[in-house]
Amino acid sequence: MTNREIAAAFDTIADLLEFQGANPFRVRAYRNGARKVKDATQSLAAIATDQGASALTELDGIGKDLAEKILELAESGRLSLLDELREQVAPGVLELLRVPGLGPKKAAALHKELGIASLEQLKAACEAEQVRAVKGFGKKTEEALLAGIAHAAAAGERLRWADADLVVARLLEHLDAEPAIQRREPAGSYRRGKETIGDLDLLVDIGPAMLPDRVARVMDRFGDFEGVTETIARGETKMSVRLESGLQIDLRIVPSDAFGAALQYFTGSKEHNVEVRGRAKALGLRLNEWGVFPADHPDNDPAHAVAGRDEASVYAAIKLPLFPPERREARGEFAEAEAGELAPLVELSDLRGDLHMHTSATDGAATLDEMVAAAQERGLEYIAITDHSQRVTMAHGLDPERLRAQWREIDRVNQRLADEGNAFRVLRGIECDILEAGGMDLPDDVLAEADWVIASLHYGQSQTRAKIMARLLGAIAHPAVAIIAHPTGRLINKRPPYDLDVDELIAAAAEHGKLLELNANPLRLDLDDQHCAAAKARGVGIVISSDAHSVSGFGVLRHGVQQARRAGLTAADVANTRPLAELPLAGSGQK
Repeated sequence: MTNREIAAAFDTIADLLEFQGANPFRVRAYRNGARKVKDATQSLAAIATDQGASALTELDGIGKDLAEKILELAESGRLSLLDELREQVAPGVLELLRVPGLGPKKAAALHKELGIASLEQLKAACEAEQVRAVKGFGKKTEEALLAGIAHAAAAGERLRWADADLVVARLLEHLDAEPAIQRREPAGSYRRGKETIGDLDLLVDIGPAMLPDRVARVMDRFGDFEGVTETIARGETKMSVRLESGLQIDLRIVPSDAFGAALQYFTGSKEHNVEVRGRAKALGLRLNEWGVFPADHPDNDPAHAVAGRDEASVYAAIKLPLFPPERREARGEFAEAEAGELAPLVELSDLRGDLHMHTSATDGAATLDEMVAAAQERGLEYIAITDHSQRVTMAHGLDPERLRAQWREIDRVNQRLADEGNAFRVLRGIECDILEAGGMDLPDDVLAEADWVIASLHYGQSQTRAKIMARLLGAIAHPAVAIIAHPTGRLINKRPPYDLDVDELIAAAAEHGKLLELNANPLRLDLDDQHCAAAKARGVGIVISSDAHSVSGFGVLRHGVQQARRAGLTAADVANTRPLAELPLAGSGQK
């Protein structure tokens, strides 16, 4: 049981309690608990099981009640309170909470006044113009809810990659206890690194001979995986199960000689595989999940295949390089391969710095010194401290006086590091809001003193495209601004992008020599892969940032790198792979 899963359980409890109109202090306790758990650097489940619940109460923000619930989750994988709340509330309520702008309180009001307890009922009520009559809503809110229903429905069908990754890690650990398994690899959209997935595909190699007893042992082990609630199907070599979350996992057992071919086939994408099969046919070959065969070969016996044991041999047989799984979307990878331009994609180890993070001066959980130490432990060479500006009042954003005081502290840190002979550098930064009426949230003379100015849009996200673009383009043109953060404002499965023209934004960044962020938070991954590819085509540099709010927050950088790889970005396309001296501090005080 990971910290993220525990935090998700607490957040769901808070949602259901708030929907029921429970004591606000109780709701806040679970919200705060979820945040504390998410920010923890140690496995709280491990602490609870090894040392008992009382050991957790020594941690800031974890009281006896939360500690006992963490222990319950760690030991059983379930939480009786959450089960009880789910029984008390209609199942569709949690679907309602995925609609942008519809929190627990508003959902409760609609449930009380109109009996709404599902997306279908909400859609019908909006179309009948009943929602606008409920106190606290109105015509515009009703229209916004109707627009958000399709987004919420789609969100319920697909799982964010980072959440699927937690399932995969547990599943592989579970299966590794079965000696019959020689190789196992996840495939499908998960392996390609898509930001959301519909289901999971897993391939297992049990050796050259498909011995029935070995197959049975693997399937039995698979069926015993924690959270399996239904066996959908179990055949001779394939088994499908469904988890409590609704996620379907398909297991395929394949012989060793065909494992590479099966992995290539079931990784996809469909579009990529169509091209691959077409190229095989043009060479007088036939390619499927069993291997690569001469076109006139009568059967699919892997022993008779030209290639199939590993993916490299499959691609080599049809005169292609081994494509990284993230590139297999038929988005130019074949043309690049033919031109000899299939350059190595960016790796996590290529990142030298992180240029977006927050400290306890605003809404972060760690101090400046703690963030510096954590970045050094991860092997980074530089960071930018970019707390929020004053407009973000909920995060206690910095006014000019507090910001300059923080910068003086950064100067002292840099001096201390230099005195110690440490080349690590901290940039004096700020995440400055772009105001609703346009313009920056801090005076120009303050921004001119910064090393690194991030411009971001947190308010007025429902404005018209014209207004939003005017704000963004004004920030791009500002001489102090280096980069636009999370440019589209989307939250995957929670909030669609605001109305903007990304192509126009990219063009403006190219014109002014500015950078765009790929925010690595798995809830954001903003810019997305196709927009990052478009930025690369225009010569606009991308910065992969953690947007860390705690020392553990640096861990999300791998998600950003994965998204960048799907865009075909190399290390040369990512600005923060460069040494600090080569970093294009566009418009900053360190030019």
